[in-house]
Amino acid sequence: MRPKRKRRLYLVALLLVGVGGAAALALTAFEQNLRYFITPTEIVDGKAPKDRAFRTGGLVKPGTVKRAEDGVTVGFTVTDNVNDTRIAYKGILPDLFREGQGIVANGRMRADGVFVANEVLAKHDENYMPPEVAQSLKQAGAMPEHEMGRKQGNKL
Repeated sequence: MRPKRKRRLYLVALLLVGVGGAAALALTAFEQNLRYFITPTEIVDGKAPKDRAFRTGGLVKPGTVKRAEDGVTVGFTVTDNVNDTRIAYKGILPDLFREGQGIVANGRMRADGVFVANEVLAKHDENYMPPEVAQSLKQAGAMPEHEMGRKQGNKL
């Protein structure tokens, strides 16, 4: 093989290794930052990851919101109308947070089965429900089919 061809071959091989390495690093970073949505039923079934953060959500169960005396620690229960998950959160809740409404929380499970949220997201108007929450309620049979299209991220 001629020296010029050999040099081109090495350059192409080096370029392929560089692009492959960059793609591997990007995919690894993406996987580490990916947050899966796990329903309360899946949490009860043991499908929630123990070693990484994920999202959960549902309807805030009426009568379960308990505020600590410090004013920023809150405990509440979310339900998909089949199973419930207890959530602990320390911080200021969104203004639109209230019982009976859909929320999504980001965080991790504790060993005692309580989901510790580091962020709580509430719906932004009366006709909106996060798509993940609407889908989990539909699968649980708690939301009529005719309301599914209306609530799943679509405004009236």
